[in-house]
Amino acid sequence: MSTPTPELTAAETERLTRRGLRLAQFTVGYNVIEGAVAITAGLLAGLVSVVGFGIDSGIESGIESIAAILVGLRLAARLRPSHADERKERLALKLVAGTLFLLAAYVTIEGIRGLAGDDEPERSWIAIGLLVASIIVMPVLAAAKKRVGQELNDNLILADAAETRICVLLSISTLLGVGLYELTGAAWLDPVAGFVIAAFALYEGKEAWEGELAETDDH
Repeated sequence: MSTPTPELTAAETERLTRRGLRLAQFTVGYNVIEGAVAITAGLLAGLVSVVGFGIDSGIESGIESIAAILVGLRLAARLRPSHADERKERLALKLVAGTLFLLAAYVTIEGIRGLAGDDEPERSWIAIGLLVASIIVMPVLAAAKKRVGQELNDNLILADAAETRICVLLSISTLLGVGLYELTGAAWLDPVAGFVIAAFALYEGKEAWEGELAETDDH
């Protein structure tokens, strides 16, 4: 388990832990709303493509939400008396690392499917609006998580921040894929970019699994 830096008082540690908990809760709430909006809007408009985007987004958001829930549970436990349990902390960190591996696998499979099927990138305005919202909101969320994780020297929060950053990259990649497809007609650009992001997710997952994020997060 990562321990707070010696300079932090007990009050500061509790304050940062509560902030980390609120960030994890916000992540879950945002992901639920994002998927629900896409699926509901698609169903009401009869747009199968938007429903498909919502389901696709929901899977990615669901993986990120699992990580946020795991982090939130451990942070909530730390705020209770006699919370120290290094075994559970290590287990939680490995489970969060597992979600990074799962996200990498999902993105890779979707990329292969996209290349094999020569699918066109999603072009609905609802999907694009949700992607833009994520590109605005998620970097701020990832940066806030990273700050808290670094101040607490906490690998669990840093792993959650890494997962949020990867979701930002996926949103950017998807949005760029739409634009580049319109300009070039090359549908393969988005899947290929996804493979690069999947490799990044694998790297972050390995760092989280080995508990090295606190030392190497500056990359």
